[in-house]
Amino acid sequence: MATGVAAWLPFARAAAIGWMPVANCPMPVAPMDNRKRQDELIILNVSGRRFQTWRTTLDRYPDTLLGSSEKDFFYNEEIKEYFFDRDPDAFRSILNFYRTGKLHYPRQECISAYDEELIFFGIIPEIIGDCCYEEYKDRKRENIERLQDDQEENKDQKLPHMNFRETMWRAFENPHTSTMALVFYYVTGFFIAISVLTNVVETVPCGSTPNQKDMPCGERYTVAFFCMDTACVMIFTVEYLMRLFAAPSRYHFMRSVMSIIDVVAILPYYIGLVMTDNEDVSGAFVTLRVFRVFRIFKFSRHSQGLRILGYTLKSCASELGFLLFSLTMAIIIFATVMFYAEKGSSSTKFTSIPASFWYTIVTMTTLG
Repeated sequence: MATGVAAWLPFARAAAIGWMPVANCPMPVAPMDNRKRQDELIILNVSGRRFQTWRTTLDRYPDTLLGSSEKDFFYNEEIKEYFFDRDPDAFRSILNFYRTGKLHYPRQECISAYDEELIFFGIIPEIIGDCCYEEYKDRKRENIERLQDDQEENKDQKLPHMNFRETMWRAFENPHTSTMALVFYYVTGFFIAISVLTNVVETVPCGSTPNQKDMPCGERYTVAFFCMDTACVMIFTVEYLMRLFAAPSRYHFMRSVMSIIDVVAILPYYIGLVMTDNEDVSGAFVTLRVFRVFRIFKFSRHSQGLRILGYTLKSCASELGFLLFSLTMAIIIFATVMFYAEKGSSSTKFTSIPASFWYTIVTMTTLG
């Protein structure tokens, strides 16, 4: 029988593509596997859309709803179908999981609705394929952050009766709650910009004197820059003290990153007021003035875009750490190769492996 069927197959294929007509004799009956005969074709009706599959396909995963006997609770005797009042679009990916063993996340689906479908059918989201898992986690993280923001906004709306400290803290965190908070917000942002600009301009040459060439503006107009710095520091100090007073937890506020930046930004000014004219001490103060550049980070409190950038870097900390680790390994490897390749040359500048780091860093970061 098998030999006769094999003899008919070339003629059947040729007739299917139009090479030659099929003979008038009837085609032999195709062989059927006994296991397929015993299998059962079942119909899954999902909100009116019918899906057909083999029972053995669903039985591969007995821990899920469709693979267990729990699906019999959804069987309709009249129409001989399993009826599920669920989303038919999301069910396509779920049924594909039973067929292929790989779960994929449909990009057009809502992340919350997709999670509900997985929970209903008893499928854990951790088995999502590598091609979709990163996008699934990103969408889930964005949805969680959005829900947290909504909860905070609703919490503020549900607390109309707040004391003075709570009102101040709400005004600092959300300046658009009142006109005075918005004015203070813009005034603080203006002085931050003035402080950063002053820190840059005071190093610009403002002409020469008989005793010194190219005298910086900070030394030529000392009083004017001191007054501007004093005004900025006073505003920053008042802002810090008001935030410290209104903070729900002063201990956590003082330990926060933005609070530390505020202290570092205003601390050099007060240290300079109590310092003497000793040359050693004044030299240390010049070094301490470098920390005034931290005032530029105060913009992150007044810029929603910088906050989003900070949250993005925080969420990608592990990926950035792996990138830096890979870059460090490559620097060490190529610096070692360059050192031993140039070793023994009289004109080499690679006197040690650490001395070769600069060449490899510049080459990898600029030339790729």
